[in-house]
Amino acid sequence: MGSRPRHRERHLVQRIGWLRATILGANDGIVSTASLIVGVAAAAATQADIVIAGGAGLVAGAMSMAAGEYVSVSSQSDTEQADLHRERRELADQPDLELAELAEIYERRGLDADLARRVALQLTAKDALASHARDELGLSEISASRPVQAALASAASFAVGAAMPLLMVVVSPGSILIPAVAIASLLFLAILGAVGARAGGANIIRATARVTFWGALAMAITAGIGALFGTVV
Repeated sequence: MGSRPRHRERHLVQRIGWLRATILGANDGIVSTASLIVGVAAAAATQADIVIAGGAGLVAGAMSMAAGEYVSVSSQSDTEQADLHRERRELADQPDLELAELAEIYERRGLDADLARRVALQLTAKDALASHARDELGLSEISASRPVQAALASAASFAVGAAMPLLMVVVSPGSILIPAVAIASLLFLAILGAVGARAGGANIIRATARVTFWGALAMAITAGIGALFGTVV
């Protein structure tokens, strides 16, 4: 008797963990560094000063993103572990109530009472904690918090994103530095939005327009502030 063929599927939701951190980091790297560069350049700083400011922004931003993501995701992970610990204790102290609770969940999803209880019994016998984590708490392998992965992905993607406008400072003539950095950064943002939308299965035009708009707004505001303070000085 031949083995039953297995149907394997890869869903886009499986990418949520690393995709969110990567896109956020790269987007923040481009927007914050390009805005910083444009603001400093608008204040009539020298090209060397702009490179120093941009480089400092890259390092500080990458470390900030790593620390922020690690703390944020660690807090989420602590909450998940606390819920699992409480669920494990409840399963040990009152297994009958927990079984009834699981069966009730399946009833609300459409199973009749008898089938819901049989399903709950079989899943509890196999792995009670995993069943309650998935169906009662909404926790799964896909959504599990990974602080170190999120921190590294955010820091690396921020550094890559920030390096793009910083590179434009190095290769662009001083006379057209601001428009060169602004236009190139908006192009980088548009590409990032399209790639992120493609990887996540979202609407490419909407995602591209969204990140480009906010990037342009951020650079316009910082350029205005830089020009204002540069004029005052």
